[in-house]
Amino acid sequence: MQLKDPYVLEFIGLPENSNYSESELEQKLIDKLENFLLELGNGFTFVARQNRISFDDKHFKVDLVFYNRILRCFVLIDLKIGELKHQDIGQMQMYVNYYDRLIKLEDENKTIGIILCQNKSEAVVEFTLPENNQQIFASKYLTILPSKEDLMRILNYKDQYNFNNQED
Repeated sequence: MQLKDPYVLEFIGLPENSNYSESELEQKLIDKLENFLLELGNGFTFVARQNRISFDDKHFKVDLVFYNRILRCFVLIDLKIGELKHQDIGQMQMYVNYYDRLIKLEDENKTIGIILCQNKSEAVVEFTLPENNQQIFASKYLTILPSKEDLMRILNYKDQYNFNNQED
């Protein structure tokens, strides 16, 4: 699955590099849900916000839950302020496993987890996830459109990365 990276969340109105919390980011996304659905792509329907899952007397909350009608699967989104950590990926793996084992129907496809973060290390993502990963993804988000120079750098990196992956 090819996932968008970065997501441009300019429509939520948060200034670049401001000190906002994950809950403020989530509230802004909910306030602009239609725009967020358009940024995600085709087929997404909103299911829940702060969806609580519980086991062994422990409670966890998935920030945003969507269902994609085209992919026929749940899509879980976890919002992270700052740098992505390997623990964040492990947390998302737990959420995805929970949905796959207890929530999804037998004829639905495996759950997808997306961690939206301000910054990420490709190495942390690569070495935290298994080599055959098809369920957990980390994407950066931007609250303003990138400059022309930054956009060119992003596109050149993606072209180089995709070209290198095709040679394997």
